[in-house]
Amino acid sequence: MRIAMIGTGYVGLVSGACFSEFGVDVICVDNAVDKIDRLNRGEIPIYEPGLEGLVASNVKAGRLSFTTDLKTAVHGSDAVFIAVGTPTRRGDGHADLSYVYAAAKEIAEALNGYTVIVTKSTVPVGTGDEVERIIRGARPDAEFDVVSNPEFLREGSAINDFMRPDRVVIGTEAERAREVMRQLYRPLHLIETPIIFTTRTTSELIKYAANSFLATKITFINEIADLCEVVDANVQNVAKAIGLDGRIGGKFLHAGPGYGGSCFPKDTIALVRTAQDAGRPLRIVEAVIDINDTRKKSMAGRIIEASGGSVEGKIVALLGLTFKPNTDDMRDAPSLDIVPALIAAGARVRAYDPEGMEEAKKHLDGVEWCENAYDTMEDASVVSIITEWNEFRALDLKRAKTLMKEPVLVDLRNIYNADEMAAAGFRYSCIGRPGVAAG
Repeated sequence: MRIAMIGTGYVGLVSGACFSEFGVDVICVDNAVDKIDRLNRGEIPIYEPGLEGLVASNVKAGRLSFTTDLKTAVHGSDAVFIAVGTPTRRGDGHADLSYVYAAAKEIAEALNGYTVIVTKSTVPVGTGDEVERIIRGARPDAEFDVVSNPEFLREGSAINDFMRPDRVVIGTEAERAREVMRQLYRPLHLIETPIIFTTRTTSELIKYAANSFLATKITFINEIADLCEVVDANVQNVAKAIGLDGRIGGKFLHAGPGYGGSCFPKDTIALVRTAQDAGRPLRIVEAVIDINDTRKKSMAGRIIEASGGSVEGKIVALLGLTFKPNTDDMRDAPSLDIVPALIAAGARVRAYDPEGMEEAKKHLDGVEWCENAYDTMEDASVVSIITEWNEFRALDLKRAKTLMKEPVLVDLRNIYNADEMAAAGFRYSCIGRPGVAAG
């Protein structure tokens, strides 16, 4: 089989590379000439563990290629995937579908023979209907079906999520399109992956419902963590105990500074707007968005409080800037709220992130960028872990204490043990657990 993947962002590049690993001939298309040139030189524009090797091996095998020529890519493809960005639209919070609709118009002009057009981008209910209308209007003679096939890729583990997914969702009622999609995902039958066929609108809603539910779990445990701090309880024990209930599950029950990234913030907002337009407001999701935004803005206050109530003139060391580990993605990361607030409070901010430094520099001003964790700590009055990269999980605390002006650590990811921190002589502050004074 042959497919064209329109868009070489996170979803398009990972999906294209993984389909080619299944043995499908894949042409990835992008109108950004510099990005395609980089990909053709073997340079990967995003950080995702394992992706560079996967791309290289499939390019070498002749199954994966990159081009700016959409017409040639679409010509002769069994399926064309739309995997372009759908950012939050300024002003009203709806998903910006301009890139999706522009891709649909270009695809329409290039169609020759029956083609399945697949929306892989995260899109609101009814987008597939509009894509079909656009293509039908431009090419009433064309043979095609529009299918919804949402992605469920987690940054940092996207390749495994594609190769061994919990489920595959396909939205179409056209049997001919179903058969094409069955063939594309046939390799997953070997591992008995559930493949859910449903209507197009249902498929579109599934993606938003899934992400909004996960965002709600994160926000719920964060609020429980706040309560734990007041009543002297331990949120990690609470999360473990309730997570052992099969009806709840332990994933996404880790208290922290709030969710961020490319999906949860924009998808929750888009779902809320869709529901409001439909006259069925989603009060829970609305509250989740508000609580999460407030939480991210409050994290700088925790760091200031741990530093004696003021960071004026003090060096504050920050470890991790991306919204999660194993990615260079800075979109809606808590650090984007934390850093400006600390600088506004008079702090001298030093920061280090293993993979996100270059991306962070595009969004944050007034920061001293460091080469490693220990560089950030020199003469610092407080160090805070914002992102739980593995290299921060076993810091040399003796060395850190020697470097720092004051041994204060604010652990926004709860990766350290309070007793160990006390033994190391640190004043330790964390989320939803009892902290410790310096021993």
